[in-house]
Amino acid sequence: MSRSRTERLVNLVICLLSTRRFLTAAQIAATVPGYEHNPDDPRDHEAFQRKFERDKAELRELGVPLETGTASVFDAEPGYRIAAREYALPDIQLEPDEAAAVGIAARLWRHAGLAAAASSGLAKLRAAGIDIDPSATLGVEPVVTVDPAFAPLTTAARERRTVAFDYRVPEGDGPTSRRLQPWGVVCWRGRWYVVGHDLDREATRCFRLSRIVGQVRLTGKPEAYEPPAGVDLISHVARWSGPVERNGRATVLVRPGRAAGLRRWAAEAEATPEGDKLVLPFADPDGLASSVVGYGADVRVLDPPEVREAVIQRLKEIATRHEEASVAAG
Repeated sequence: MSRSRTERLVNLVICLLSTRRFLTAAQIAATVPGYEHNPDDPRDHEAFQRKFERDKAELRELGVPLETGTASVFDAEPGYRIAAREYALPDIQLEPDEAAAVGIAARLWRHAGLAAAASSGLAKLRAAGIDIDPSATLGVEPVVTVDPAFAPLTTAARERRTVAFDYRVPEGDGPTSRRLQPWGVVCWRGRWYVVGHDLDREATRCFRLSRIVGQVRLTGKPEAYEPPAGVDLISHVARWSGPVERNGRATVLVRPGRAAGLRRWAAEAEATPEGDKLVLPFADPDGLASSVVGYGADVRVLDPPEVREAVIQRLKEIATRHEEASVAAG
């Protein structure tokens, strides 16, 4: 299934979940991104109907309880909706680390281009006088930030557009210009990478987003290329990055009974009156800081100083983002 069709189906599900009344095909076409067409043009309208029929069949095959009916006895045209009671999952009990992972994924959802389209569709429904059920929608308040290159690269990968950017490597004197047909953006060992076809090297390459200097420039037209079928982006990044050598050692103080993940990671552990001292092997301070801050006040870094500073900087960034979010919401 293409990415554009997947996004259209997701937005269709959100639209039909967000109202208790039946929506006609015309209302759906005017609301859901991807169904735009000229209803007065017979060929264009026929193409929309074929697309809509395929999507309805796809949803039913996926087990989505798509209902057909009318809002009142006076309606001549049937409509569609998804009953939330039939579609809802039972209560799911998650462990704290599992819940944290789900939360991060939800906050990053906005970067995939789906949240904006869904919000736009719901706004159109409200403008048309259709009641919206807020409890049925996926309300997302993102607080997770990613590298500035994330948004333009995911957009380029989704639209199949060539990009250009300046890239620096640790052993280089300065950034070099690269041209890439991006296939996708993935996270590997706490870092974001873009994988694609390097036009200058005529080979598959991956680039760490944090090493991109300046703006990512969209230089090509949409749908200019097609990624290889079944490409495994994570495998490309894993082969390129190689094994991680954790030569550093950091000492952290952990509250008794807390931070089970760090305890499994620890090379040494010692109980003290202040808490449990753990010695953690690490590859780079920023990577370790990303792991430590997730445990909040349960963990305090004792040394080395560069890891302490990295953790403090991360906490300051988180505090700043929450303050900005509170101001925007208030």
